[in-house]
Amino acid sequence: MATQLPLTSAQRTTFANRIAERFNQTLPLWLLLPTLLVLAVIQFYPGIYSIILSLQDRRAGAVEWVGFRNFERIFESAIFRESVGHTVVFLVGYVLVTMVASLAVALLLNQRLRLGGVYLALLFIPWVIADIIVGLIFGLLVVPEYGLLSPILSNPTLFPPKGLSIPSDPPPKPWIAGFPFPPAPAMVYLILASSWRALPFITLLLLAALKTVPSEIVESARIDGAGRLQLLFRIILPLILPTMVVALFNLMLGGINGIGLVFSLTRGGPGTATEVLSYLLYTIGFQRLEFGRAAALAVFMAVINLALILLTLRVSRVDERTT
Repeated sequence: MATQLPLTSAQRTTFANRIAERFNQTLPLWLLLPTLLVLAVIQFYPGIYSIILSLQDRRAGAVEWVGFRNFERIFESAIFRESVGHTVVFLVGYVLVTMVASLAVALLLNQRLRLGGVYLALLFIPWVIADIIVGLIFGLLVVPEYGLLSPILSNPTLFPPKGLSIPSDPPPKPWIAGFPFPPAPAMVYLILASSWRALPFITLLLLAALKTVPSEIVESARIDGAGRLQLLFRIILPLILPTMVVALFNLMLGGINGIGLVFSLTRGGPGTATEVLSYLLYTIGFQRLEFGRAAALAVFMAVINLALILLTLRVSRVDERTT
């Protein structure tokens, strides 16, 4: 019978070093473990439960497994297709208005202005206000008779033939049957309010990107006779394009999932003119109490969010490789 020889001091030292090296390699994981466990409880469990709930029909305490019938009912409903159209119109307007306004403000703040720090601090006021409060403020501005903007909106000369009422005017006749465009005045107002809310964060992203543009390249282009528009479209925008794409995906994620402003400003109205997917989810789940259909819609929206997140990560990786 073979006997195991005791380890020498050199072997014990090597073994201890391997254990210490292994521990150092896995130390970040052990430090992150409590946070990962919390995330598993508050993120993964509700997600898995939503998938299970989307395959059930729960009414009056009774549970029935229906498979993918909830998804079929959602996708076949006219209100879902209408909400998809409203979401597309909202996202296009929201992204365009926010990106253009943020780029303009970022270009302005990138100049050496007096009191530039004060302007930057004031810019973040919309960002620290809750969505519900922003919606209430913008709603009070257009209340008929005593809203601050009511005298302007009700002027028939500016808005023929009888003025404009944002809370109640229905959408105009659509240019394409089944697609809600042109949008209702309430949708336009919702886009402006949402863009005002998101303006500070996107401006900060673009301003940080503008700070990385080498001044030598800009000066060389100016010496070569490039004008302001040529500098913007041929030098500056191509250099900050990866950041703009990330900002674009960020806006799309926020626009798809945002419900605070819709809830506090329009509540999906007038009629269903501003009922986007996020508000439809709230309506089905918390007003109609159809939890299975609401979970199916939530899973559908989660797939869209996951696709946008993956695209954002891919763009970020491409940016890292090219820099």
